[in-house]
Amino acid sequence: MNNDLSHTPELKLDYKRTFYIGLAFFSILMIWQLYNHYCPIFLNHLLGQKYQDANSLLYIVGVIMAADNLFAIFMLPIFGALSDKTKTRWGRRMPYIIGGMLASVILFPFIAVMFILNSLVGVIVMMGLILVVMNIYRNPAVALMPDITPKPLRSKANGIINFAGYLGAIFAGGLAIFFSVGEYGEPSWNPTNPLIAFLIGSVLMLVVMVLLFVKIKENKLVEETKEEMALGELLSQTHAKIEENKPLSPIDKRNMIILLFSVLFWFVSFNAVETFNSLFCKEILGNDKINGIVVIVLTVSSIVTFLASMNLAFKIGRKNCILLGLGLIILGYIGIIIMLATKGAFKDSVTSVSVTPAFTVLFLVMIAICGVGWALINVNSYPIMVEMSSRNNIGKYTGYYYTFSMTAQSITPIVVGLIMSFNSRGLKLLYPYSLLTMVIALVIFIFFKENKKAVAQIKRGFESLAREDD
Repeated sequence: MNNDLSHTPELKLDYKRTFYIGLAFFSILMIWQLYNHYCPIFLNHLLGQKYQDANSLLYIVGVIMAADNLFAIFMLPIFGALSDKTKTRWGRRMPYIIGGMLASVILFPFIAVMFILNSLVGVIVMMGLILVVMNIYRNPAVALMPDITPKPLRSKANGIINFAGYLGAIFAGGLAIFFSVGEYGEPSWNPTNPLIAFLIGSVLMLVVMVLLFVKIKENKLVEETKEEMALGELLSQTHAKIEENKPLSPIDKRNMIILLFSVLFWFVSFNAVETFNSLFCKEILGNDKINGIVVIVLTVSSIVTFLASMNLAFKIGRKNCILLGLGLIILGYIGIIIMLATKGAFKDSVTSVSVTPAFTVLFLVMIAICGVGWALINVNSYPIMVEMSSRNNIGKYTGYYYTFSMTAQSITPIVVGLIMSFNSRGLKLLYPYSLLTMVIALVIFIFFKENKKAVAQIKRGFESLAREDD
């Protein structure tokens, strides 16, 4: 692909505007983190009340968590493509973002209300409803960034978007620590605590919704960025020129397939930990509050990486950034497995491990390494996907990306739940499962063929811009 780089230094990212766009992702990750922390605990407790032996029913928790995600597999592509074709005075994406957020604000606290009412069916129904309304706006919220950001700047912009999102996740982690549900039958048991956390989350989402409505005038921004977007097309890292209503070149199509299956397996791996780590900390490490600290460590390490590696993709390319991220997560998982093994955790006779302060610190160091790796993957994988789209079908390609990631999040709770339910080692198999699937993701992604010439040209353009700034 013949790229004209004479204007590369003119492409500069509007950090403030990008951060405001990222507020939608802030609300998504905040709500998602609260959902992933509390809902498995709700389900495990209510199933235990109904069927006595909750630990043998972990696969049911997995099925319920996964069934909700099935909505996303179908909804995300639909609303992505629908928002591509939408034309209103507020823009293509904003009507879905504002409408979905408003519905989420209203419905989210009712998950905790149903738990207080001891209603298993009520919790499951409300979980389904909140995911439906959130999936209305998730794709449009993510697609808004590449709508107004030139292709070479999207990894950098995605770093800021993820920075904003992970601020939401770390806030949710703090809520999980301060509003722990406690241990049933013990003085610490407080089923109303989660409702406080859910209400705080809803109020903050409402504030974010108002800020977005006031600060982001979508149609105006699209018009203002037309020239930059056209220049960005000249600097695309695809192997062939992307044109409207024309299929991808064979090599770009091959790359897209490799990327999507890599996405599938690294989300299979990471979402298993996200889904069951609160139970892992509660049952194996003996304290569910550790998971709140894990969330904070994971998000802080990711945030630091978003900021520190903002220009890394310019220097070494997006593929190498992702390979580095995959390697770091694998290293972190191996470290955790070795730690558990030294405690004899994988013996059938051992039901939980004695957690010392030193063990906890080392465990959190491994989690931090995983956080760095996950940040490097997330910052660069989505921009690679939308690199293959034109300006008028970004929502469609965003839908492809999220179809595979959400399929992973539908499959993995069921699969790992079944494995843990029907094996005597139970929750102790969580990290070995995640290690295996992350290694598979690495092996697949190695075959992604990067356009090295385009990467080198963009690197020279970035270095030229850096010299001008100096």
